[in-house]
Amino acid sequence: MRIKNSLLLLFVAVLLFSCDKKRVFDEYKSVGSAWNKDSIVTFDLPVLDSTKRYNLFVNLRDNSNYKYNNIFLIVALELPNGFTKVDTLEYQMAEPDGTLLGDGFTDIKESKLYYKENVRFRGKYKVHIKQAVRENGKVPGVTFLDGITEVGFRIENKD
Repeated sequence: MRIKNSLLLLFVAVLLFSCDKKRVFDEYKSVGSAWNKDSIVTFDLPVLDSTKRYNLFVNLRDNSNYKYNNIFLIVALELPNGFTKVDTLEYQMAEPDGTLLGDGFTDIKESKLYYKENVRFRGKYKVHIKQAVRENGKVPGVTFLDGITEVGFRIENKD
């Protein structure tokens, strides 16, 4: 019975992953139970086909301990020539009533957040992501952002 359940689980996992034809790169890194404001999550991207265009996403996994309506992220794209493009981004994470947005059936939600569209890569890139959440009326950032457990980065074929 145990082997039968394991085989069924393996089959379902293969089926789910094989349906994701647009995925080129998809990786998550754990930040523990709270994301420290000084913690920078870095992804080394693979060398990609320079004739193709890609869409880029920041992925977040959060749980019911996340108490904010939105999130601010600083995302830096480090180019092969050493130049870095930095963006400050804001994403809505919850409904006004506090219900978390994202996919998931339990209190853990996964949010796929658009970062850039129609990007062409030429060489080896890195992505650095840090949180920049602040409470209303306060200048210092939230030192430990509870509820964010994993940060991911995803690249998909544009077509």
